[in-house]
Amino acid sequence: QLQASGGGLVQPGGSLRLSCAASGFTFDDSAIAWFRQAPGKDREGVSCISSSGTSTDYADSVKGRFTISRDNAQNTVYMQMNSLRLEDTAIYYCATVAGHCAFTLGPITPVYWGQGTQVTVSS
Repeated sequence: QLQASGGGLVQPGGSLRLSCAASGFTFDDSAIAWFRQAPGKDREGVSCISSSGTSTDYADSVKGRFTISRDNAQNTVYMQMNSLRLEDTAIYYCATVAGHCAFTLGPITPVYWGQGTQVTVSS
């Protein structure tokens, strides 16, 4: 089970930190990714972190602004989102990942989804 939290309403240029708490599986064997879906748009991968936390990757749209991290002792993945833009508005989901965790290798494949958290960027 995965539970995302930390969303909210923020002004452009602001920051939020999302959390993804995991239970019921071997967390430190699993790569985890964040995805988002805005109204009327397809779901897109945002960031991914390897099981050990030593490797991370980001979609071009968030590179340099978002940072994914994990605490395997707490079974939690985080995503720090800075310099938020209007176009970052979406429901954000975390998911376990099958296969690679690198956007350059193609789409990242989610396996188990968590409940999403709404992020709204608005002035």
